[in-house]
Amino acid sequence: MKKVTIFGGGTGMSTLLKGLKEFPIDITSVVSVCDDGKSTGKLRKEFNIPAMGDIRRVMISLAETEPLMEKLLNYRFDVNTELNEHTVGNLLLVAGAQITGNLSDGISAISKVLNLKGKVIPFSEDNITLIGKMEDGSTIEGEHNITESALKIKNVYYKESPIVCDDVLRSIKESNLIILSMGSLYTSIIPNLLSKKVIDEIDKSSAKIMYVCNMVTQPGETDNFKVSNHINVLNEYLGKRKIDVVIANNGIIDKNIAKKYSSLEQKDPVILDNENITTELILNDYVSLDGGLIRHNVEKLSLDIYSYLIN
Repeated sequence: MKKVTIFGGGTGMSTLLKGLKEFPIDITSVVSVCDDGKSTGKLRKEFNIPAMGDIRRVMISLAETEPLMEKLLNYRFDVNTELNEHTVGNLLLVAGAQITGNLSDGISAISKVLNLKGKVIPFSEDNITLIGKMEDGSTIEGEHNITESALKIKNVYYKESPIVCDDVLRSIKESNLIILSMGSLYTSIIPNLLSKKVIDEIDKSSAKIMYVCNMVTQPGETDNFKVSNHINVLNEYLGKRKIDVVIANNGIIDKNIAKKYSSLEQKDPVILDNENITTELILNDYVSLDGGLIRHNVEKLSLDIYSYLIN
């Protein structure tokens, strides 16, 4: 069975995994752990552990459980107590880490209960802080502060030097394909590349590097970005080896939906600029609407990835 290592976090990675888990692939998800907002931020401060919010989302997307379990793990308390804003899944992960002694073992134990169709690994066991250097020269500390800032990001780095989990390096070494998932470029994808050990292992790997490009821009992170801009930024953080193949959308996003995104969320469709791209491209109409939200069509996306993997 072909082995795939996917780097990412948040909604983008979760969406991708929902489709990929239906194929005969050995999946390992490496999840960014620098989120510090809401429930995750509170738990990081109280228990001095890495962020688990994105890990929860990824685990749910790989789980073979009843729909009620997904609702249960995502349930967020809305009360006037210390439980306010916490999700059941986040609390479960903290408990798992406390019982087993670390987050990785806690994830492994809970994964068995949820019958995960793949492996989930935190990028690091450290309680690391993401720093954003902005275009005006200022620096912002903390992922949620970077995301909420109206300033444009120049680059990101860690306040501390992270110790990467050994399983991350092992997974890269064993992989047939390395995927950089769609998602927040500077705060979900790139944080997984901010380690010399990770980059060195990717450089030594014979696996192809694939990037699944976002369909809409993200305010402060990728304003006015075309597909080529996403590729160029990621290649700056990679080492000797660069992205081999890019999956991008060539479908048309409805003008009314695009206008709504632009006015309400300051997000615009990512333009496919073939003329500026030398990397191999896999193109398809991936546009799918979920409750009015633009999402990748996971069936098409996963099939294209699987077809590339086995050919």
